[in-house]
Amino acid sequence: MAPQTSVIHDIGYQRYSGPRLGRWYANRSLYEHSLRTAFGIGRGAKAKIFPWLVIGIVVGVAIVEIAVRSISGQTLITYRGFVTGLSFPIILFLAIVGPELVSRDLRDRTLPLYFSRPLARTDYALAKYAALATAVLLLLGVPQLLIYTGAIFTRTDGFSGAMKELGDMMPGLASALIQALVLAAVALVVAATTGRRAFAAAFIVGVFLITAPIVGILAELGTALENWTLTNVAFLANPMTLLSGFEQWLFGADGNNRMPTGDFGPLYGVGAVALLALAITLLLARYRKVAA
Repeated sequence: MAPQTSVIHDIGYQRYSGPRLGRWYANRSLYEHSLRTAFGIGRGAKAKIFPWLVIGIVVGVAIVEIAVRSISGQTLITYRGFVTGLSFPIILFLAIVGPELVSRDLRDRTLPLYFSRPLARTDYALAKYAALATAVLLLLGVPQLLIYTGAIFTRTDGFSGAMKELGDMMPGLASALIQALVLAAVALVVAATTGRRAFAAAFIVGVFLITAPIVGILAELGTALENWTLTNVAFLANPMTLLSGFEQWLFGADGNNRMPTGDFGPLYGVGAVALLALAITLLLARYRKVAA
């Protein structure tokens, strides 16, 4: 029998004795990493294509608005109109980025690695939600700040003009915040249902686009039957029109873009809050049950 030649080597292993940064640091790191992922930062060129295409669209619209104001002094699009007018690129952004943030972890079964740290399941879900909501807010808010900066340099009424322009912009920024909070929650809870990113993206687009014809059908049915209550509440059926009705109730009609919500503005407010609460509740429930 051959002699035993096994040797135990002392490789100098030592226990970690440095600072334990804890749960807060883990949450912050996950949030920062997820926000960078949303824009493809720190990843390959392929991951940057779509997020930066959307950035190019929203910044391009802002540049066109600045040019029109500087040349003609006219307003091509209002601050609130900027938010609602770019709903389709934002939906596509959510459909691509939402699955990238959560579906990949489900598919690759990396959640046990996250939960082995001082990171609760609710922490993971809320950090991902905060990152996606921040990304949408940046997409809708930063171009408005660019428009504002360009506008105050083209105005001839000095400080009072700048303050008036600021008053015009604030409802636009508030609308951007509302859209970011609600749409990110809806998109993320849909994306968290599957580990297949293609399916998740299709489901997210479907939630926003398939419900749009329902609004049109209900509104036309209400008009045909002269049931104006049905016409006024029809816009509750789609998340985008629901939020538009909520914003109209808060800030009034945006120019000629008036939705026929009648006296049901408070109902749209309740609907928006309920949609946000339901989406976050379902998101947290999903990660309480997911296998670790």
